[in-house]
Parts: sequence; structure tokens; C-alpha cells
Amino acid sequence: EVQLVESGGGLVQAGGSLRLSCAASGYTRDDYAIAWFRQAPGKEREGVSCIIPRGNSTWHADSVKGRFTIFSDNAGNTVYLQMNSLKPEDTAVYYCTLDRFVTYCSGLLLLGGMDYWGKGTPVTVSS
Repeated sequence: EVQLVESGGGLVQAGGSLRLSCAASGYTRDDYAIAWFRQAPGKEREGVSCIIPRGNSTWHADSVKGRFTIFSDNAGNTVYLQMNSLKPEDTAVYYCTLDRFVTYCSGLLLLGGMDYWGKGTPVTVSS
């Protein structure tokens, strides 16, 4: 059974940094993507970043490009989202997701739905 466990959320001032972690287990193939989504109160869910942990493909939404970086450990079991220069509009619950049978990240992939979701970790950026 695939499990995704997020950690690292919290409260930070605008301009600060946080690093989110997603520990993935239960999927033994190499062809999968890990993506971070976020949802703020009253807003639609947004795909933020994506990575093929055992490949070279990454993708970031325009809203976070240049501020957020997604990367994984060597084994591809833990994926991190480094968030710098945080803004109040980054406040949301951040979800780690996994999609199977994928070898390339894109915004289109994130629009198509993901196979597995974590429970989320809240991020609050104060002004």
C-alpha cells in the first residue's frame, strides 16, 4: 500500500523559508511522480511542483518558480520542497501526491489527477 507522509509545515514570516518533506513508501517501480499541491481557504487547489524522483524531470508552477525547489534524496524515497522568499499568498495546506506510470513532469500531468494523496501539512506565512 502506498503511503505518503508530509512534514515540515508551520508558521513563518514573509520573506522566510520552510522545507517540506514527503516520505513515500509502498511503490517499488521507478516510473512515478511526486507532486506538491496546495489549497488555501476559499481557493481552488493548485499544483505547485513535481518531480520524477528516479529521473531528471521537474516542474514548478509560475507562481512559485524561482522561489520553490523540489528535490529528492538519492533513493527517491523522500521528496523535499524548499520554499524560500515566502509570501502571505503561499499560505495553504500543502499536500504530497504520487502518480504512477509517469516518467515526465508537467503542468498538464497535475491537471489530470493523482493516484495517492497525503493528509497535508499547513503552512502559514504572516505579513
